[in-house]
Amino acid sequence: MISRSALSRGSQLALRSRSAAKVAQRGFAAASEKASYNPTTVAGVKVASRDDHGPTTRLAVIAKAGTRYEPLPGLTVGLEEFAFKNTEKRSALRITRESELLGAQLSAYHTREALILQANFLREDLPYFAELLAEVISKTQYTTHEFLEEVEDVIHLKQSKVDNAAVALDAAHSVAFHKGLGAPLYPTPETPVSSYLNEGNVGAFAYAAYTKSNIAVVADGASEAGLSKWVESFFKAVPTESQESIFSNTSKYHGGETRISRNGSNAVVIGFNGASLGENKPEIAVLAGLLGGESGIKWSPGFSLLSKATSGVPGVHAHAANFAYSDAGLFTIQISGGSALGVRKVAEEAVKAIKSVADGSIPQEDVVKAVAKARFNLLALSETSGAGLVHAGANLISGGQPLVVSDRLKALESVNGDKLKAAAKTLLEGKASVASVGDLFVLPYAEDLGLKV
Repeated sequence: MISRSALSRGSQLALRSRSAAKVAQRGFAAASEKASYNPTTVAGVKVASRDDHGPTTRLAVIAKAGTRYEPLPGLTVGLEEFAFKNTEKRSALRITRESELLGAQLSAYHTREALILQANFLREDLPYFAELLAEVISKTQYTTHEFLEEVEDVIHLKQSKVDNAAVALDAAHSVAFHKGLGAPLYPTPETPVSSYLNEGNVGAFAYAAYTKSNIAVVADGASEAGLSKWVESFFKAVPTESQESIFSNTSKYHGGETRISRNGSNAVVIGFNGASLGENKPEIAVLAGLLGGESGIKWSPGFSLLSKATSGVPGVHAHAANFAYSDAGLFTIQISGGSALGVRKVAEEAVKAIKSVADGSIPQEDVVKAVAKARFNLLALSETSGAGLVHAGANLISGGQPLVVSDRLKALESVNGDKLKAAAKTLLEGKASVASVGDLFVLPYAEDLGLKV
């Protein structure tokens, strides 16, 4: 029998690699089981939970009230800012003081499709916060004085902080989808929200959006039985449906180009028809990993194509991401920086990078790294505070099911160079959605980049 000391260094490394692979497979399997939410329906409310038996819990109500569904500009942000204000039972001050005494955190935020009301707290306080969230969506008063003194000013302040990178991403969505998903995530200072935004309109939007058919209650760190018990007890007051329906239209990808002259930094967003929430397109996730962005390894430029593109252009940042929605997706490369020339150069290199994938000239080693990155991103998304909740809730309110992480991991493992090549070709053959914001004298047109719009 050959002793371990007699083995060559290469053989030892091979043994270690096989052992590590087996450990990794077991680890991924355990992690994927833990990362998935268990869905059910309780008293007409869609509910999902997962329980790691830790000391804290995150509980969220995810409502179909994102900017896609607002009938007038600004209503989603108005509804967000009214969260945890005066209700029929409790004042905003009481809500704040009681939550502080329990050591909890309360937050409200939104996406293009969902409005999220979230509470993070000690596990034993689940009954209190289940009751509070039910009260917020069914008994908030939407008073004039709160709107004028607290809500309106906060919205104007946040409007002033919308940067050019956010404007470019909104503009890319606008040319890609027009209405619905094309609505800006947050109104810019140029948006005349004062013409539409008042406490009456916000209250009417809440009445239409906060119904059992439009919400999901999702918990991370609570048992299914415990969550179901308190949802059944406290969400009875939530209307089953409303006489007023929320604005909704089926998304259609159009593509196109828009250019906005604006002071400040410069930004270019290059978008393509991407993958929706329910679509099984693992190659899109791997392509996002391959294009990547800034390196996650200190002192290294990283393997991703965009990190290499920006390495020689200081002050310019780029990253790729697929924005998945219920019935559409937008695959984007987002580039921003102070120098318009630098942003233009990286935009040109980004398109060359996609073309190199479509040509099949990417080394197999980089494909392996991209698959590993996509697997990590999937598991990290599921574990990140709030991200897993929102993803599960978004699937539920759109009529789907929470992500089964183990299935997605298997799909990612099947991606190879040929599938990436085909995916990149499909993107380039379709119409792009290109938005440029900043110094338009320097920033490129889609035609300059060799893209179809």
